[in-house]
Amino acid sequence: MSEPRVTELGSGVRVVTEEVPSVRSVALGLWVRTGSRNETPAQAGVSHFLEHLLFKGTPRFSAIEISERFDGLGASVNAATGKETTHLHARFLDEHTDAVFDLLAEMLLDPTYPEIDSERQVVLEEIAMYEDEPQDRVHDVLAEAVFGSHPLGRRVLGEAEVIASIPIPDISAYHRARYAGPEIVVGAAGHLDHDRIVGLTEKLVSPDRGDGDRVDMALEGGARLCFHQKETEQYHICFGAPGLRREDQRRYGLAVLDSIFGGSTSSRLFREVREKRGLAYSVGSYNEQFTDQGLVATYVGTREDNVEEACAIIGAELARLRSEPVSAEELQRAKESVKGRLVLSSESTAARMTRISRATLFGLPIESLDQMLAKVDAVEVDELTELAAELYGEERLSAACVGADEAKFRAALAPVSETLVAA
Repeated sequence: MSEPRVTELGSGVRVVTEEVPSVRSVALGLWVRTGSRNETPAQAGVSHFLEHLLFKGTPRFSAIEISERFDGLGASVNAATGKETTHLHARFLDEHTDAVFDLLAEMLLDPTYPEIDSERQVVLEEIAMYEDEPQDRVHDVLAEAVFGSHPLGRRVLGEAEVIASIPIPDISAYHRARYAGPEIVVGAAGHLDHDRIVGLTEKLVSPDRGDGDRVDMALEGGARLCFHQKETEQYHICFGAPGLRREDQRRYGLAVLDSIFGGSTSSRLFREVREKRGLAYSVGSYNEQFTDQGLVATYVGTREDNVEEACAIIGAELARLRSEPVSAEELQRAKESVKGRLVLSSESTAARMTRISRATLFGLPIESLDQMLAKVDAVEVDELTELAAELYGEERLSAACVGADEAKFRAALAPVSETLVAA
């Protein structure tokens, strides 16, 4: 298997590929370095709305013709918007590379915005559906608590009033500004030839050479509490704090620490909250990395009668994580868990495409699987203790909750953070 190859074109578009000769398929992604963090409040949700509109029509094809063409090529196609990225992606038989690439490129760079009012309604329904899912909504409430008014604190779906009223010229202007050459990466993995993908990119992906249009704001400090009142059977609770930047090499240590704390079924939180006491069906931790900041977070969904006990356990486990070195047994088990996930994902061409595309999009080195495994193996107990003290410090923790009674939640916060009680 060959190493990934990267080529930068005169337009600023970068092409990254990884050949996997043992498969008959190709995973292709067209990535743009834009997402909800690049929006102003008046644009909240335009990145995600635009992603929907890319499927609605091009100069050559209507929405139904796009879907019929992909089906006729046997392609699995989707798209996604995040806080820093938007991308179209497809998996298909290698023999259809030219045709699939041609259609994806036209969708990305030349949308015609037909049927926009019906798609507004689709996105508004998506937002309404999301509002009815408190176990999902609470994670955006946490982002608001951790990042405040910074764009990282806004949800990717945006605001209903913006989606309902934003005109086509504003959407088109955002597309022209953000879908510029230096902001685009073409990534592919599978049964392919790098030079052929480069040639197709030169032919099909010819955006403006502009430098994009970024919204830069200073990150806000301080712990906050955000409560979203909703009559629910459970209280959906998150605690979190700023984490590591995307380029921070300590992210491997953080992955191991997260596995020990709440990121696996043998983790401390899973054992104490679910297995031993039956206080929750869903409990765990996670972390995210962005360009200039990150997030460490803990989640639990539990009934009102259990809120106090669940928060007390989370507080105790956070304190233990900060003050006590992890055991050699925990360390080894967590390392193997992280390594297993890395290896399993490497057997998916879609995951390979995503990994090399993200690295290229943000100007990071593309690490081999062996390099990543070696960095996980190199994690030591002292590194985890330092990370826990730095990232999970009591005074840094913000809190978010979707539930019925804010006073009930506030009354349970002391074991996690005395600072939050007065927030």
